[in-house]
Formats: sequence, C-alpha cells, structure tokens
Amino acid sequence: MRALRHLNKYFFKYKYRLIIGLIITIIARIFAIAVPKFIGDSVDVVEQYINNDITDIAVVKSGLIINILLIIGSVLIAAFFTFLMRQTFIVVSRFIEFDLKNEVFKHYEILSLNFYKKNRTGDLMNRISEDVSKVRMYVGPAIMYSVNTITLFVVVIGYMISIAPELTLYTVAPLPILSVSIYKLSVAIHKRSTIVQEFLSKLTTFAQESFSGISVIKAYGIEPRTLTGFTELSNTSREKNIDLAKVQALFFPMMILLIGLSNLIVIYIGGKQFIDGTIEDLGVIVEFIIFVNMLTWPVATVGWVTSIVQQAEASQVRINEFLSQEPEITNSTIEKTPIHGSIVFDKVSFTYDDTNITALKGISFQVDPGQTIAIIGKTGSGKSTILDLIGRLYDVSQGEIKIEGRAIDSYNLHNLRESIGYVPQDAFLFSDSIKNNIKFGKEDATDDQVIEAAKNAVVHKNIIGFKNEYETVLGERGITLSGGQKQRVSIARAIIKSPSILLFDDCLSAVDTETEEEILSNLDKISKNKTTFIVSHRVSTTRNADKIIVLDEGKIIQQGSHNQLIEVEGYYKELYLKQLNEKEI
Repeated sequence: MRALRHLNKYFFKYKYRLIIGLIITIIARIFAIAVPKFIGDSVDVVEQYINNDITDIAVVKSGLIINILLIIGSVLIAAFFTFLMRQTFIVVSRFIEFDLKNEVFKHYEILSLNFYKKNRTGDLMNRISEDVSKVRMYVGPAIMYSVNTITLFVVVIGYMISIAPELTLYTVAPLPILSVSIYKLSVAIHKRSTIVQEFLSKLTTFAQESFSGISVIKAYGIEPRTLTGFTELSNTSREKNIDLAKVQALFFPMMILLIGLSNLIVIYIGGKQFIDGTIEDLGVIVEFIIFVNMLTWPVATVGWVTSIVQQAEASQVRINEFLSQEPEITNSTIEKTPIHGSIVFDKVSFTYDDTNITALKGISFQVDPGQTIAIIGKTGSGKSTILDLIGRLYDVSQGEIKIEGRAIDSYNLHNLRESIGYVPQDAFLFSDSIKNNIKFGKEDATDDQVIEAAKNAVVHKNIIGFKNEYETVLGERGITLSGGQKQRVSIARAIIKSPSILLFDDCLSAVDTETEEEILSNLDKISKNKTTFIVSHRVSTTRNADKIIVLDEGKIIQQGSHNQLIEVEGYYKELYLKQLNEKEI
C-alpha cells in the first residue's frame, strides 16, 4: 500500500466530496437494515396470530400492510441514497483519474531526451492509460465498496448484537477465517498483477512499433514473422493472465462457502435458542438470515476489492517509477531575458549517456547576432548534436556554451526555446490540419501569416492543390504528405515564430535542387538579423553562409567562408568538387 500513498494528495483535494459520500453511505445503510426489521415484525405479527395472541384478522392485515409500505419506502430511500453514493465516489474517481493522467503527462513533458531513448513509447502509453485506469478502480469502486462494506458491517452487526449477542457471535465466527484467507490470496494476486501489467506493456510496445513501421514490414514481406512474434508474446501474456485469474477465482467460492456456513449457524443455533426460549421471537431468526444474506455481496466484494487494490498498487508502482525520475535539464530561473543570437562554444565536449559515444570533442567557435552558420561533415560527425545543445535538449559534458555572454543554463529554459525556431532532421507533423501544424510554431498566428510562412517554405502551391487546402487533416506523423512536403511544412512552422535563432538540421535533403534554391533565397530574406544555423550535406545549401564549420569525428577540421575553404585543400574542397562534377553529369 506504500505506493498508493502518492494518491493521498488527491484524496485531500476532494475530501469534502468524499465526506459527503461517507455520510450518504451511512444513511443508505441505515434505511437498508430497516427492511429486515420490518420483515421480522411481519413474521412476529403472523406468529402472534397463529398463537392466538392476536385474534382480530383486521389487526393482522393492518399490521402487514403498514410493514409492507414501510419496507417499500425504506427500499426506495436506500436505493436513492445508494445512487447518490455511486455518483459521489465514481465522479471523484474520474476527477482523480483526470488529475493523475495530467500529472503523468506533464512529467513526461519535462523529462529529458535521454529518458525517451531509454524507454519505449508503448510502455509510456500503457502507464498513462492502462495503469492509471487500474488506479482509478482503486480510488473509485474499491473505496466505494470498502466504505459501503465497513458501514454495513458496523450498522448491521451493531444492530444484531443489540437483539441477540450470542447468536451474533456464532454468526460472525467465520469472518476471521475469511480475513486470513484474503491476506494469503492478496499476496499472490499482487505478484501476478505486477507480471500481467509488465506483459501488457510489452504487448503495447510491440503493437505500437509494428503499426509505426508497417510500411517496412510490408516492404520486406515479414508479416508472418511479425505475427508469430506477436502471437508468442500474446500467448505468454495469456498464460500470465490465466495464472492471475486462477487465484482470483478462489475468492467467490470461498465467500459463498463462508456465507452458507453462517446461514447454517443461524438456523441451527438460532433454532435451538428459539426452542429453549433464549430468543422469544421467531422474527429475530428471520432477521438474522436476511442480515447474513445482506452481508453476502459486501463480503464477496472484499475479495474483488482486494484484487483491485493489489492491481492498483502494482500499477502505481510503475507510475511512481517514472514520476520519481528527475529531468536532467532543469530551469534555473523564471526571469525572462531578451536573446539576440550571440553564441559562443568554448571547448565543448559531449558524450551520449545511452551509447557512451563522444559526439563532440573540444568544439570552440563564436557566432555574432544575425550571422548564418553552416555546419557540414560526414554522418555521425556531431552536426545535429551542436543544434541540440543550442536548444538545450542536452547539457554539455565539458566546456561551456554562452549566449549573449551568459552561460546557457542560466537562462529561463522556456524563454530560450521560445527564441529558437527548430527544424529537425526527421520532420515530425501531428495528425491535425496543415494549418494547425504550421500554427504550432505560433498559436495566435493569422491565416495570412500561415499562408506567408507556407509561401516562404515553398509549400503553398502544394497545399492549395489538396481538396481541403490548409484544412487538410494529415495522417499519423504527417504520412499524408511526401518527405519533401513534410520538411517544408516543418520549415514553415519554424519561421512563422520569427525567432532570434533559426536551426535547420538537414531539412532540405528531400527537396529537389530548384526548390532548394527558392527556399534558400526566401530564408536569406527571412533570416536577416537572425542567427541561423544550417546543417547539410550539400555544398549548394551552405555556400552563402557567413561561416562554414566542417566537422569530422566530433572535431572542427575546417572553418571559414565558402570562398576561403575552396581555396585550400581539405574535406570541404573535395566535397565541393565532387558535388560539382555530379551536377554537371
């Protein structure tokens, strides 16, 4: 139960609703126990008539009618308050589910990129959906039935003791056996529930990866192999669920057995006490039988509730594992400072934690506001890493990055990223309209600004060619568009912000040369007075930059302008001549 303490803050938040729910439950149970009493009174009236204690049949009928009306009234009132009880507790559980999902999602957002490299998307999805749903069952139905059962036991057993203490003692005798049995089974359920949730995460991850990579699966014709893998995982998951179900299945037979035993005790012991005169009214035995059966469902739910609590604890442990992780990138201040684009890398080195690969080794360079810097180099030379460090997606391992003369980690993180327009190498678009994907860079942008950004990214003509133009809804990850169209929409999303710093990570690789020239011409106008970084493999993309940095294995091997670099022997000149020859061919 230790993991579930995390939910105490939510119980405190909704304490008044829960207190009202408790009061409603008590009222509902009081009216519920009135029914057996009225039935017992009716039996006593009939018994008195049979024993000739009452000879007037009209009195008997009148007494029975009054009791019937009282029974109907009590049932209706108890039902009404039971309805209110369910509304109170279940609604609170939905509120807590909403709050917990938001808490998990908010925490996901602040965690660093390393977290997402180490954890699979399917597992993350399962924890915010299935695991939170298991927890909701605890804060809703489990607590509701627990309160209901405890209230009913207190009220019913209290009343039973007041009318027949000895018979009550015999009736509740099987309950300690029930408690020990529940404890034993709870431990087994907890272990099996944890395993089931873990396998559910594996299933979700496998399915998510398969759906995301369905084009690759079809292209390689490995559908049977993928299906076999999923089937094996499903079979293992099924076996784990069956193991859990076998343990859970023991609860209800045990409940029925113990309730049946209590009924036999009431009939046998109560009958003997009635015969020897210890119990004077036959109606008391009838009341006890009804009370025992009233306790049947609440006692039976003890097993179900225990199972829910164990599953909820297993799920909350998994949720807490993520919530306890601290983000590696933290915000050191709430102060917002204007950023103009002066950037200095001072002997910066960076090593990726997940692979232990050193991507940058003692990098140093300086960029003045408004300059355009091109970064070129072989695959894996550290080009994208430089852009990630400027956006502070990672913190440097050694050295220092300064913006406007201040350490980058001394800036408000949100302020820093608001000052940056970033186009990643792998253009990511959301399953929304094209217009909203572009406005993602500036939520309050007007339609004219959206169109202007699309024109500057040379994608406007493509968009108006669609049936719904800018209202066209894209498929998952923008699958509706071609690779070049996705890159250009991503560029439009970055430039619509009009940020101080623009980062373009090889974002023209999927467009033709003519379109590239047009985009670069537009970017040249847009990037006036903006510090711009362009990562590319093409010399045609980088040749107009104020400064070109050439990387190789995480080190700067050349830097200067295009004209300077083609005058000296080295990687840049070789690449330039090679691409020039390819263009002529």
